[in-house]
Amino acid sequence: MARRSTDITVPDLTGRRAVLTGGSDGMGLVIAARLAAAGAELVLPVRNPAKGEAALAAIRRQTPDADVTLRALDLSSLASVAALGETLRQDGRPIHLFIGNAGVMTPPERQSTADGFELQFGTNHLGHAALVGHLLPLLREGRARVTFQLSVAARRGAVHWDDPNWERSYDGMAAYAQSKIAFGLLGLELDRRSRAGNWGITATLAHPGVAPTNLLAARPEIGRSQAVSARRLISALSRIGLTGTVESAALPALVAATAPGVRGGAFVGPNGPGGVAGRPAEQKLYPPLRSPEDARRVWELTEELTQVPLAVS
Repeated sequence: MARRSTDITVPDLTGRRAVLTGGSDGMGLVIAARLAAAGAELVLPVRNPAKGEAALAAIRRQTPDADVTLRALDLSSLASVAALGETLRQDGRPIHLFIGNAGVMTPPERQSTADGFELQFGTNHLGHAALVGHLLPLLREGRARVTFQLSVAARRGAVHWDDPNWERSYDGMAAYAQSKIAFGLLGLELDRRSRAGNWGITATLAHPGVAPTNLLAARPEIGRSQAVSARRLISALSRIGLTGTVESAALPALVAATAPGVRGGAFVGPNGPGGVAGRPAEQKLYPPLRSPEDARRVWELTEELTQVPLAVS
């Protein structure tokens, strides 16, 4: 099956500082390369220094004069998140673009972060939320667009308000969905509070569709010694155009983060059947993301758990 082009044009980002998590491989590396090629001054926080250096080399092969700086970050540690926030605040440079793309998915057994949170909730949601909290002054100064990368898993499920860290029982996929629902609700609440308080920050949501990315690859650090079987199926479907590619999966976040005229609270994903592939376009919010009251509760729960204020003074 011939694959229709889904590519987009990223606007000129010269003079704009961008922070991207999860940019050292897979679709994150595609996002990073496109931002750098568009002229952004890119800050690339990475957990693995060797992967970071390899990503930097790959970006510079495409764009030899790319302005990319590696920083250390482990989203599963609030101390590491705070250290990066302090480093960037000491830089004293406004941030114009933030994409929270990093994530972990479905460890075979429940695992905890350094701070005792369920790994997916703690990394995908709480770590990113704390980082945004630490960077709020710089994001406000840059009148930033902040993009939260979600997943088709957020179509269904809920936040387990009475047990958000899955201490009583554990379902890996349900916990993953919760982490992405919470992250999306936080983004929507950030946009609402920014508008109400005139913070100047615009928050958007994106999802990559379905593609053979590294989320389902072998990840020994979370107890997965080989790729899950679904990844082989997704790879096969991708080759015949029924699901996306790593390259196309990167595009919705790029649109949500950089396209002119994207409104606050917009949700961008592939526009093909089922939202699994296709050209990036604005979509209706998934049902679990539609409650402003849930968004407010997530905001308050997140501040309570991380002890990081999500407010602009």
